[in-house]
Amino acid sequence: MLEEGQEAPMSTRSEIRCGLAAALLALMGLVLSPCASASTEPSPTPSPPRPYISVPGHPYGVAISPDGGHAYVTTTGWPEALVVTDTHTKQQSARIWTGGVDVGISPDGRRAYTTVQAAWSANDWQLRPGSVKVFDTATNTEIDYIKVGVNPVGLAVAPDGRRVYVANSGSDSLSVVDTASGKVVDEVKVGSDPVHVVASPDGRHVYVANSGYGTPASLSVIDTATDKVVGWPGRLGDFTYGLAVTPDGRRLYVTDLLGTVSVVDTATGKVTGGPIPVGWHPKDVVVSADGRRAYVANEGADSLSVIDTSTNKVTETISAHHPTRIALTRDGRHAWITEYWGGRVWVVDL
Repeated sequence: MLEEGQEAPMSTRSEIRCGLAAALLALMGLVLSPCASASTEPSPTPSPPRPYISVPGHPYGVAISPDGGHAYVTTTGWPEALVVTDTHTKQQSARIWTGGVDVGISPDGRRAYTTVQAAWSANDWQLRPGSVKVFDTATNTEIDYIKVGVNPVGLAVAPDGRRVYVANSGSDSLSVVDTASGKVVDEVKVGSDPVHVVASPDGRHVYVANSGYGTPASLSVIDTATDKVVGWPGRLGDFTYGLAVTPDGRRLYVTDLLGTVSVVDTATGKVTGGPIPVGWHPKDVVVSADGRRAYVANEGADSLSVIDTSTNKVTETISAHHPTRIALTRDGRHAWITEYWGGRVWVVDL
C-alpha cells in the first residue's frame, strides 16, 4: 500500500524504457519517435462536448457492474479512492477513500476487487508487496485485504467468480486468489513486467501480457485447472500491453505501445491479423459484447481506434482526451474512459 503523500508508480518499466528510447532518437536528431506509430488510421473525427465525471487523484481502472447500473473507477496518487457512479444519472453514489490501480467486479456483482501497488517503507526502505482489496458493493465498504506480489497492475475475475488473477509487474508473476478463502493459492512465474491479464470466456485459460523489460515482450497462457504456463513463450511486439478476448474466445486482441494491435488465434497462438496501425501508446483494448468491434485507447494520440473485427481494419478514429482504460456499458452504446492525468472519466457515445 502507498505511503501517505506518495505518488503511485504508474509508469511501468516498459514505459520508462520507451521514453528513454524516444529521448535518444531526439538527441540523434531524428524526427520520428520510436514510440509513435506510422499510423494510417483515419484522422479523429470532430466531437461535440462530452459529459465527464471529475474524480480525486488519478483515475486509472474502470469496470461496469454486471447489471450495467454502476461504474467503478479506481484512482491513485493522493487521495486514493474507489469511485462508484450511477451509469444512468452520471451521479456519484459513493467515494470509498481507499483506491487502487485496476478494478474488477464479480459475476454476481456483489464484490469489487482492486489492485494496490507496493510502496517503499520509510522505516527500513524495503519494497513491500502489493495487495488486492475486496469491497462489498451493497455497502460500499472494504471487507478484505490480500497480499500478492510486487507492484500488481492488472487483474481479472474468473467467469465463475471463484478466482481473481493478478499480474505483478514488479515480481514477474501471476497471483491466483481464491475468492472464498481470500487467500493466494498459487504464484505463477510468467514473463517480464506483466501488466494486463484477461480470462477466456469459458474460464479454462488466462492470458497475461508481459510488456518486457530487458527481455522481449511476450504473452503467457495459463491453464486454470493446473495453474501452469502452457504456451506462447515467444515474442509479440516490443511493448505488449493491453489485452481483450472475443466473446467466443477464439481471438485475442493485443496492443503494442509503439502503436499497433495484433490478433492472435487462441487455439494455435499464431498471429492471424495485423499488426494493425492505431495511435501512439495504445494502453487498453476492449471488444464489444457482439464481437463485431474492438475499441483501442490511444493514450498518446488522444484518440479511440475502432476496429472492425471481421476485417481487422480501423474504420473510425474518435477524439478522446488522453484515454487510459475503457469499459463498455452492457448495451454497447457507451464507453466509460479514464483520463489518468486529467482527473476525469469521460462518457463517450459509440
